[in-house]
Amino acid sequence: MRALAINGSPRKGGNTEILLRKALEPIAAAGHRTDFLQVGGTRIRGCTACDACKRIRNRQCVIDDDIFNLAFAKMCEADAILIGSPTYFGDVTAETKALIDRAGRVGRANGGLLRRKVGAGVAAVRRGGAVQVMETINHLFLACEMVVPGSTYWNFGMGGAPGEVLNDAEGLANMQNLGEQIAWLFGLMEKRG
Repeated sequence: MRALAINGSPRKGGNTEILLRKALEPIAAAGHRTDFLQVGGTRIRGCTACDACKRIRNRQCVIDDDIFNLAFAKMCEADAILIGSPTYFGDVTAETKALIDRAGRVGRANGGLLRRKVGAGVAAVRRGGAVQVMETINHLFLACEMVVPGSTYWNFGMGGAPGEVLNDAEGLANMQNLGEQIAWLFGLMEKRG
């Protein structure tokens, strides 16, 4: 089984990446493959609602000059997708939102390519807005018929400056638990075949 973590933060090595990598640790420890993709800070355009994905149905977006098609191909290969974003004015980054909108559109237009995959949102927050970030990410997962595991609390960690989230013991413990939940789900999925 394979888990893909997508970082929607433009800050490489920052709090969102720390949280995502913490969630991947128990998945890797259970013997599953993990992958990490940086989307934040790249040029990724929003959906133009051109409906070409519905007409062509080639599992891609016709906008092919950004990172989306690479990211979406990796999402289709993965059994679990973790999308992380810092909290920007109470919601996800523009890059994260562009990924969500296009992945939902292309996935649904091509027969439900994300259906029954595990989906987990992760938020980094300085003070407030993390629950809204989680809701925005979960909209993709739920609309695409994905399985969203629970954890000990909402999947966020608190910290402003890069690395500050390492001081949030509860947030880090929640990422550990989230990774354990995904590894457990992988075990169930493997038994079902």
